[in-house]
Amino acid sequence: MAKFRDILKYYDRYRAPIIFSITAASLFEIIDLVIPYVTGQILNVLSGQPLDRPVENAIAAISNLTQLPQNRLLSLGVLMSVIFLVTVARAPIQIWSTWWFHWDIALRSRRDNFKKSLKKILTLPLEFYDENNPGRIAGKISKGLENHTWTYPEMAGQLIPKLFRVLGIFVVILLIEWRIAILFLISFVIILGFTIKDLNNLMEQERRLDKYMENTQSRNSEIITNIKTVKAFATEAQELKRQTQRLNREFKVVDYRIHLGYIKLGTLRTTIIQFCVFVILGLTLVATLKGQISLGHFLTTLTVSSMAYAELEPISNLAEIFARRYASMLGYHEFMQQPIGVDGVSLEDSTSAYSFTGKIEFSNVTFGYDANRQVLQNINLLIEPYQTVALVGRSGSGKSTLVKLLLRYFEPQAGQILIDGQDIRTLDVSKYRRRLAIVHQEVDIFNGTVLDNLTYGKPNTSFEQVQEACRIARLDEVMQQLPQGYYTVVGERGVRLSGGQRQRLGIARALLVEPDLLVFDEATSSLDYESERSIQLAMRSLQGTRTTIVIAHRLSTVREADKIVVLDQGRIVEVGSHDELLHHEGIYHRLHSLQETGELLS
Repeated sequence: MAKFRDILKYYDRYRAPIIFSITAASLFEIIDLVIPYVTGQILNVLSGQPLDRPVENAIAAISNLTQLPQNRLLSLGVLMSVIFLVTVARAPIQIWSTWWFHWDIALRSRRDNFKKSLKKILTLPLEFYDENNPGRIAGKISKGLENHTWTYPEMAGQLIPKLFRVLGIFVVILLIEWRIAILFLISFVIILGFTIKDLNNLMEQERRLDKYMENTQSRNSEIITNIKTVKAFATEAQELKRQTQRLNREFKVVDYRIHLGYIKLGTLRTTIIQFCVFVILGLTLVATLKGQISLGHFLTTLTVSSMAYAELEPISNLAEIFARRYASMLGYHEFMQQPIGVDGVSLEDSTSAYSFTGKIEFSNVTFGYDANRQVLQNINLLIEPYQTVALVGRSGSGKSTLVKLLLRYFEPQAGQILIDGQDIRTLDVSKYRRRLAIVHQEVDIFNGTVLDNLTYGKPNTSFEQVQEACRIARLDEVMQQLPQGYYTVVGERGVRLSGGQRQRLGIARALLVEPDLLVFDEATSSLDYESERSIQLAMRSLQGTRTTIVIAHRLSTVREADKIVVLDQGRIVEVGSHDELLHHEGIYHRLHSLQETGELLS
């Protein structure tokens, strides 16, 4: 659970310059108080009233130093010089320091934490992405970083320095008239007290609303991703109605609860502030009439107290802005606190690499996504180097899970998986995976050129190697049909390529990394006959060149495999060649007969 201190840790790397910048900004705010004080002293000079002793001593010292007569003109000259230094001379320093210490730190922190976010995205386990919508994840990161970036200059450059400014004003009034200062302090504590109390309630509502809005945005993302399905079932009106209902609920909460709450709070605060200003005015006037303070002190007290109460509104507004952003900033830190995957992927580039013969052994492997339900039970399987092994069985029998364990997306709860005699859990997962390649049923394509996608796993591949891989994968004939060949932009998720073309691209991309182990995960199950035949020819040309594992529903794809492994309910029930398993007349024979019948009927 993320907390307020996690927001502070966001800026940990720049703690020293942050402390310095806040201190400097606060000093600038306090120095501003010199102006009303000096103005009050000027009024005393003009009205013939005595100056404060420290001011008189300073003017006397300047008179001795400059040999100028200590008179009214010198006093006014000294006091005006102080105002000049405070207002004109410090302006460039304050402006540049605002950029250097506030915006520079905010933008550097954004860059650093965006990098951390990307690292988190790359190291989270696969099940996190199975349970969370990509739009929700991207929105949480984007909103969190944006609000952190905008909030820092406001908090460090305005809110905290303004609080110090108010504290400085209290000290000034205390030195002039302590009774007015005490009243001033009590009024501030009361105003800030009920403001913070109301803001806490509003922040909790903001947090609940933020989660609700995340769900709305997540649904928008799903609609965009599945727009073909929406249009195919003509459910546009249904989706619009559902989202409109959610937006109306959001509007009522934002407008009638949260925003109206801020308005009520602001109204109450402003009313009390105006009352306190009037009270201070009355008390200061009475003290002046009684001769307890000078005319200059009357002006100074009235001016600085008005300045303090005037600061309450921007302070409260900044606090409200922080309250509105608080939920999204906490949401970002909750995401950053997600545990990384058990595989512990290294994000550092490494020049060293593994090399395997491709001998794989599953030894007493047991695994379940849920501790109460085992998906794989006591799996024992040996795959020799350069063998082509097919995994077949009914849906849910554990075929894809076996491959996920091999790729170390998950770890077995019992047993071990060995490659060339080494437990894969003892290997660096990044280096290990670089020696494996997988072609999924749905090949992931990035928006870019065909060449960009082909060389994704090995960017320094030569064009000749690309062409050879495309020839083996039978993608070269597709290149001749594309308008710009290898430099054709394929669009988001490869929408400009057919399913068969994407599969061939996936095979060529896998070949280019020169893997020791190649996996085909139902690579032909959703293709038409012609595309399936092309993929089968590509897979056949790879047989014997490296260890290959093929997961297939269509048994026609695996007839020539060296070994066919049949799984049923998480167990290996049959192992053999195509002919041996047909002769055995077990599950494989039954599946084969069903598919043959289906093919004849179709």
